[in-house]
Amino acid sequence: PCTVDGSMQQPMRILSASMDKTVIIWEPDKESGVWLEQASVRVGEVGGNTLGFFDCQFSPDGSMIVAHAFHGALHLWKQATVDKKEWTPQVVISGHFNSVEDVKWDPEGEFIISVGSDQTTRLFAPWKRKQETEVTWHEIARPQVHGYDMRCLAMIGRFQFVSGADEKVLRVFHAPKNFIENFSNITGIPVEKLCSHQSSDLPEGATVPALGLSNKAVFEGDMAVQPAEDEETFNTISNQYPEIYFQHLILTEPPPEDHLLQNTLWPEIQKLYGHGYEIFCVACNNSNTVIASACKASKKEHAAIILWSTTSWKKLQSLSFHNLTVTQLAFSPNDKFLLAVSRDRNWSLWRKQDSSESGPVFSCCAYTDKNTAVHSRIIWSCDWTPDSKYFITGSRDKKVIFWGQCDLSVTTEENMLDLVKPCSAVLDAGDSVTAVSISRVLTPDGRYIVAVGLENGKIILYTWKQSGQESVLAGWTTCVEMDNSQSHALAVKRLCWRHHAGRAGHNDQNSSEWLQLASCAADHCVKIFNVNRFAL
Repeated sequence: PCTVDGSMQQPMRILSASMDKTVIIWEPDKESGVWLEQASVRVGEVGGNTLGFFDCQFSPDGSMIVAHAFHGALHLWKQATVDKKEWTPQVVISGHFNSVEDVKWDPEGEFIISVGSDQTTRLFAPWKRKQETEVTWHEIARPQVHGYDMRCLAMIGRFQFVSGADEKVLRVFHAPKNFIENFSNITGIPVEKLCSHQSSDLPEGATVPALGLSNKAVFEGDMAVQPAEDEETFNTISNQYPEIYFQHLILTEPPPEDHLLQNTLWPEIQKLYGHGYEIFCVACNNSNTVIASACKASKKEHAAIILWSTTSWKKLQSLSFHNLTVTQLAFSPNDKFLLAVSRDRNWSLWRKQDSSESGPVFSCCAYTDKNTAVHSRIIWSCDWTPDSKYFITGSRDKKVIFWGQCDLSVTTEENMLDLVKPCSAVLDAGDSVTAVSISRVLTPDGRYIVAVGLENGKIILYTWKQSGQESVLAGWTTCVEMDNSQSHALAVKRLCWRHHAGRAGHNDQNSSEWLQLASCAADHCVKIFNVNRFAL
């Protein structure tokens, strides 16, 4: 709209989006009436491996353009107030465009990483602006863009993770220097605090070679630009198509889609071969020394859990017990136990042997079988209490159960098989349980805080405390059930509590009051909930 003689008028304009990566504003010529491209108003992407735009829209007052493209990307441009022909890109939301399969907090609780069936791994962090009190979350990196649907991930320390997809290989990634610098700029955390070790030997970034599939590290020396002394620079094919697409950029705000695709990849530092079928779950212990992983299986030999060393990246041990796919693995907080739950409706508990030989060796110390099993359907999820005394299982049969050595007077460590029993009444969650997670921080009166995710998308918070009573729901207290506006629309895939009290991006004086819960689901959403633990 423009003001003519004191009144607002709307000249005719048409906006078009195309597969040639451009969005164009058209206007009719005053003399001929022919619709022509408006002078110098053509926005879009240059380069990159994306295709064009699907659709576009004006804002009601015509001062902004939004378009959406492949990879679930939104693009936003704003008209400059002075020069009306100048349109500048703006920060816009982004996220997965298919089911999100797994989400994890980093150990320090500063960011989350999620993986999805859209074949991407995305990193979200709070954007801290000096003048704004409100902290907003944005996608600030896309460490992995894969050719297979992503399935699971585990953090190995702060800036390293291992991920599994619908392939037989596990891949390990480490953050490059450029990411750490930009992460510091956006979140306001000083680089010195982020990088305790020597960061000078880290690669600048990563790039995928033209015919390659893995993210290759790019070092400072690789980015030396050839001096353009002669005009024949573009005469050779190699100069027209550079091998390295990574550009070292310093960001002060969340990056746009074309930057996320090319400049925020993390170098792949290791591949782990050993599974015979598609990777299904992976976990890392709390001291970041051992990784456990499992793959899809319909026979006992394929359902074995493999343990890997994070120092040598060698296979430490294969743990064979289950007959069908192991659906989730969880190390106890004290790293003495590994818990596995499976599609065969049983769980197995493995204890670490204190051996002087190379690497820890785990042996099975407790399990359920068809005679002792309580769950009658696939066990989807499991987690440990922060004191490593109890663990929890959640199943498709709608049951959630706490297990542990209920008779704490018996201290023998030799035979745990008969000692590990259900310690809680069986909780009926009302729908198939697809995810469970226990907060590392307790309520003020010492109860465990449990989040349960259901197949219908609902998330319910309970608290539980060991009680000697035999009543129907002894120990369980229902605290809050998310309403439909806050719940997911499809099955919850994973829940993950922030390891510390407080809210990421906030310098809370009353940080002990708040907990944060990250959730992801088949409805393409990643959500972060602020939970007031004093109100539970």
